[in-house]
Amino acid sequence: MPIFGTARYFRRLSRDLPTRGKVRLVSGVAPLLSFVDTRPSAGRDACSAERGRRSGDQWGPDVTESLIDLRALLVEREDFEGGMVGRLREGLAQGGPQVRALKDIIDTLTKRLAVAAPPQQKKIHLKLGVANYFLGHVRVAVDNLLKAEGPLAAFFLGQAHVTLGQSRQYAEDGADTTDHYDAAVKAFERAEKSGYAPQSVQLQRAGVLRLQGHLGESKTILAKLKDAAAHNAEYYYQEGALAEAEGDIPRAAKYFERAVELEPRHSAALFRLGFLNDQQGNDYEAIGYYERCLKYPPVGKGVLYNLGVLYEDNDMYDKAADCYRRLAKADPRDERAKLFVKDSEASLSMHYDPEDEQLRMADRVVLEIPITDFELSVRSRNCLKRMNIRTLGDLTRVTESQLLASKNFGETSLEEIKIIMNAKQLRIGQSLDQGQQYEFRYRPQQNLSPEEQATLNKPVSDLNLSVRARKCMNRLNIGTLGELVQRTADELLEAKNFGQTSLTEVRERLGQFNLKLRGD
Repeated sequence: MPIFGTARYFRRLSRDLPTRGKVRLVSGVAPLLSFVDTRPSAGRDACSAERGRRSGDQWGPDVTESLIDLRALLVEREDFEGGMVGRLREGLAQGGPQVRALKDIIDTLTKRLAVAAPPQQKKIHLKLGVANYFLGHVRVAVDNLLKAEGPLAAFFLGQAHVTLGQSRQYAEDGADTTDHYDAAVKAFERAEKSGYAPQSVQLQRAGVLRLQGHLGESKTILAKLKDAAAHNAEYYYQEGALAEAEGDIPRAAKYFERAVELEPRHSAALFRLGFLNDQQGNDYEAIGYYERCLKYPPVGKGVLYNLGVLYEDNDMYDKAADCYRRLAKADPRDERAKLFVKDSEASLSMHYDPEDEQLRMADRVVLEIPITDFELSVRSRNCLKRMNIRTLGDLTRVTESQLLASKNFGETSLEEIKIIMNAKQLRIGQSLDQGQQYEFRYRPQQNLSPEEQATLNKPVSDLNLSVRARKCMNRLNIGTLGELVQRTADELLEAKNFGQTSLTEVRERLGQFNLKLRGD
């Protein structure tokens, strides 16, 4: 459907202003150092589902569609031809397993390269160049394509140089002094001379001229191709990009939409549609187009940066943080991505709703009522004091089994406390059941090594504790070492039949795994 209806074309112009210090990136093809499978999950919100229906795009591959055998395409066949490029791209669009498969294939080809004869080396360099280009390893792709031969190698070398030329606007330093646009023009000329499809080459040349600021020359080339390329999605994309460069946004949008109609996987046209909608304030449409870009490699920095900013604008901070983390992981030198990660993760705990706040203030008054305001038996009062339970709120953060596990605390004491809690419309363990209301909507993962995480996941039975200590673990519902080290010594000592001897035993056994109780 057209993105610029008469009612909203003039709505929120200049939407590409900085958002909390963040600006939209104009180009969507700046390379990532690695391709990541970032398609929306099956649990996306209703708005995302509606966007998918409106755009006519299917989120993710058809579950009945068999995976394309990339190994047969790149490893088992000696030659790699132009017709196989489409199959490779379709295979990568099928998702994460295919991306991992391609990385394994690159490792296999690299090993073969070391022992291959010179004629075979050039063929392997071509495969490595194309594969790395689609994974976003553009500089590695250039290195391999320079050592390959043939029209396909020259054409992809030109595309790689265009990508590097566009990515320069995001570079943090000036270490790269290559004129990538000039190198792209020369590569495309070699591709055409060696037999690559002239129309495809001319369309790419028109794009390079536009990027260099030679709009007139670009327009001349496109005018010559108008009739011959009437059903070519790339032609309409280049016409749209030229119209956008000239400031004719409605005409640009029309061309981009036509490109996507002809080729739903045209990621460059999808990005421009996302960016134009973003400028006009059509957030849901923009997010929909950007998310579609994520399905088709190579995924550009601009896609993830702009999508992350839009997620933040729409209070989807967890998704925004995920975009920025992918950028930071893909390019550890990207300081901007690292700053955005910190900013978005901080926002995850800063959500504010006035109505929710009023309710919470009223609840807080009740939860902060001290236990001493109520008449309790001496036994119950002493038990709660030993457990450091001082308010009604503290009682909402423990379970009945934890109370019963305390020394000298039985069913009579439990019923006594339940009566008090019911009078205030509260119950024991309530905050644990409603934890989502009191916790951050997202918690950053701890920086643990795989070995450390594996240790924490070990069952408590690996400690070979005595029967008394083992029963204590069961009463406190402690099943793993990770759960045990979250407890303090005082918490363990509150459990029935658990004394200093058992505590010393637990500490010694944890020490064998280089672990300690919380607070030790």
